[in-house]
Amino acid sequence: MDNKKTESRKKKLSVGLLFLVSVSILGLVSILIINVCVKSSVKDKIMTVEEAASLDSDCILILGAGVWDGGRPSYMLEDRLLQGIELYENGASDRLLMSGDHSRKEYDEVNVMKRFAIDKGINSEHIFMDHAGFSTYESLYRARDVFQADRIIIVTQRYHLYRALYIAENLGLEAYGVASDPRQYFGQEIRDLRETLARVKDFFTVIFKPEPTYLGEAIPLSGNGDLTND
Repeated sequence: MDNKKTESRKKKLSVGLLFLVSVSILGLVSILIINVCVKSSVKDKIMTVEEAASLDSDCILILGAGVWDGGRPSYMLEDRLLQGIELYENGASDRLLMSGDHSRKEYDEVNVMKRFAIDKGINSEHIFMDHAGFSTYESLYRARDVFQADRIIIVTQRYHLYRALYIAENLGLEAYGVASDPRQYFGQEIRDLRETLARVKDFFTVIFKPEPTYLGEAIPLSGNGDLTND
C-alpha cells in the first residue's frame, strides 16, 4: 500500500513538473515571438538623419530619460537631445517636443531637456514640453491627442526605438525613428532585458489603448512652445 502511495505521489510530482516546464517554455516562446513581431514590423521606419530631414514632420519627439543632480541630463538623454537638435538643424522639423517625467517638483526631465536645447541655440518658442510623458505609451498618446501631431520623428536609443515606433503605428501616427547610439552605456544588458519584457507589455497595451494618466486641453505644435513652460 505504501509503495502505491509513493508511486502515486511521484507521478503527480512528475506531471506537475512537466506542466510547469511546458508553461515556462510556452511563455519564453511567446516572449520571443512578440519581440520578433514588434521589431520586424517597424525596422524599415528607422532612418538616417539625411533621410529624416526630407520628411517635413510635425515635430521631433525626444523621449525622456534620467537626469542627474544639478539639472544635468544623463548620458543617454544627452545623446538623444544632441540627435534631436541635429535633426532640427537639418530641417526635419521646426518643432521639438520634449516628453518626460515631471511628476514631482524635485524630479524634472523636461525642463532640463528644454534648457539644454536653448543652450544649443534653439528658439524657446519652438520647444514644447510634455510634463506628463510618464511612459513611452503615454508620450506617444499625448503627442497625438494633446499636441495634435500626425507625422513625427522619434529620437531615442535603438533598443528602445522599436517599441516606440510600434506604439506610434498602432495609435495611428505616421512615425519614423532616428537612433541615438554614439557610445556604449553602462548597464545596457539589464536595459535590454527590461525592454524585452516591455515590448510584450505594450504589445497588449496598444490592443486595449487605455487613456494616459493625464490628457487636458490641446496644445497644437503650430503654436508657441512657451505655452508649455511652468
